[in-house]
Amino acid sequence: MPIRKKIVILFSGEGNNMLHIIKEVEKQDHIDVVATITNKKDAKGIEKIKPFKIPVNIINHKDYDSRESFDQDLVNRINYYKPDLVVLAGFMRILTPLFTQNIKSINLHPSMLPHFKGAKAIEQSFEYPDKPAGVSVHWVSEELDGGTVIAQKELPRIENESFESFKNRIHLLEYELLPRTVIALLQ
Repeated sequence: MPIRKKIVILFSGEGNNMLHIIKEVEKQDHIDVVATITNKKDAKGIEKIKPFKIPVNIINHKDYDSRESFDQDLVNRINYYKPDLVVLAGFMRILTPLFTQNIKSINLHPSMLPHFKGAKAIEQSFEYPDKPAGVSVHWVSEELDGGTVIAQKELPRIENESFESFKNRIHLLEYELLPRTVIALLQ
């Protein structure tokens, strides 16, 4: 019997990428999602996780007076579960060295890094059609969206495409690339 690998997923909002990871990982015989953590007590993903009987930890960043104190509690909670990998799936926090130097984690980013780092990547990617569009999975480092890229998938451009259509196609790529990358890293 193969050794089971454990992952913890961090999310802040809808939880759609988290859901896709869980559904793909359930098909594997060597990976378990042992916990999820959100920094928002009203994140919509909390409801989506309930049918899977996976623990949801809410660590509200607004309850902390500094990024470091939040990150220390986050690191402690993650370490409680002893994961082989932590996956940031729409976790909208800039992490301090307290986190980045202590937790082995990957992040999903909706652009072809190194282009368009930060929170407005989809909008920027759409506004600059001369640059490649797509999604990236990278190791989390101290530089925002600056860690080594593990996997990327380019999105073909469609002339006169609406922003909504472009954004939806980016999300479809995310739902494919992130779970596939998680599974490949834990083979």
